[in-house]
Amino acid sequence: MKKLIITALIIILLPSICLSDISGKVSKVSDGDTIWILQDNKKIKVRLLGIDAPEMNQDFGKNSQEILHNLIANRTVTIIGNKQDRYQRLIGKVSFEGKDINLLMVMHGAAWHYKKYQSDQSQQDQILYANEELKARQEQKGLWQNLNPVPPWEWRKRKH
Repeated sequence: MKKLIITALIIILLPSICLSDISGKVSKVSDGDTIWILQDNKKIKVRLLGIDAPEMNQDFGKNSQEILHNLIANRTVTIIGNKQDRYQRLIGKVSFEGKDINLLMVMHGAAWHYKKYQSDQSQQDQILYANEELKARQEQKGLWQNLNPVPPWEWRKRKH
C-alpha cells in the first residue's frame, strides 16, 4: 500500500516538478507567433499559445512580426506552459512585465485567436481572446483593415 501511494504521488507531482514556467531573453522574433529565447545559453523556440498570426509572405505578415518584435525583442520574458507541438516548439503564453503578449497581439489586430487549439487555454483566456479579436475586428485594427483577411490556417492549406 505504501508503495502504491508513493507511486501515485510521483505520477501526480512529477509533471509540476519537471515542467515549469521558464524565463529567457528574446533573441529572435521569427514571425507574429513564434520567437526564440535564450535561457542559460540554450536556444528555445516558442510558439505563442492561443493565437495564429499571418505567415511572413502573407498580407500583414511582416507587420505582425514587427509588432511582436517591438513588444518583446531583446527583453526577458516568461513562458507560461510546458507543452510541445509536433515541431518540438514549446507552446506557451508569453508574459512581459505582467502583460499577456499573446493577447496583446490579438488586441493590436496582429493575430487571430486560434480557436482550433483553444482547449489548451484556460476558459478565461478563451473568452478574453475571442472578445478581444471581435473588438479588434470592429475597430478595424491591424489586419482587420482588410475587408476579408485570409486566416493563416486557410492560407497554409492553399499553399500546399
